[in-house]
Amino acid sequence: DFLKPIHLYEPLHRKIFEVAGDIIRMGKIANPVTIKTFLKADEKVGDMTVSQYLASLVSNAVTVINAEDYGRAIYDLALRRALITIGEDVVNIAYDAPLDMPPQSQIEDTERRLFELAENGRYDGGFQSFNDAVALAIDMAAVAKERDGGLSGISTGIHSLDAKMGGLQRSDLIILAGRPGMGKTSLATNIAYNIAAAYEGEVQSDGSMKAKNGGVVGFYSLEMSSEQLATRIISEQTEVSSSKIRRGDINDADFEKLVA
Repeated sequence: DFLKPIHLYEPLHRKIFEVAGDIIRMGKIANPVTIKTFLKADEKVGDMTVSQYLASLVSNAVTVINAEDYGRAIYDLALRRALITIGEDVVNIAYDAPLDMPPQSQIEDTERRLFELAENGRYDGGFQSFNDAVALAIDMAAVAKERDGGLSGISTGIHSLDAKMGGLQRSDLIILAGRPGMGKTSLATNIAYNIAAAYEGEVQSDGSMKAKNGGVVGFYSLEMSSEQLATRIISEQTEVSSSKIRRGDINDADFEKLVA
């Protein structure tokens, strides 16, 4: 499920692999006889015809027991070729940079290509045995039993939300939707702050640190600077209006609360 025709280097091998896959998906047998009808009859591979080459591929084929490992070897080589291409492009463009492509744009383009390569390079999906899934479920139940509040996920610090969701779960993608000014960022910063404030680490047997409660939080914002976010958080924690903080319209008592 991870190997595609594009990962094969030889154009003829790509075509053979693609045709074989199509035939198999149709529920038919893929062999030299069925495949050759979809290839150019006059195509030559060295001194051999396509039919002869297909026959030689079959005769030289190794056992299919380790097919996945062979596929991954081919796949890894394809990734390396893609990395080499990106690296060569980075060097060549940097040496002979077009006027309409400043260095920052080149960096962004390279990051995009590397990210796409990394995303396309995932082949850890597919089926998972029920035994493994049950073991993960039991582990999750054990964590929920030991964690404060008895949640399987990380507590948001908002009890009504935790009661409905069981906390924030691994691999969740949660979208807060609402009109402008309805408090989406406020809610997100509150959850982030609550999780960070509740963080309690636990050293594992291998020396690594794992969160027993709460978690380490990274917060990304495309509309607010770090100072604005910090102002919003201290405003919520001290109950001093953020607009007053920005205008400097606070008394000594409020300022002491902010500093504290």
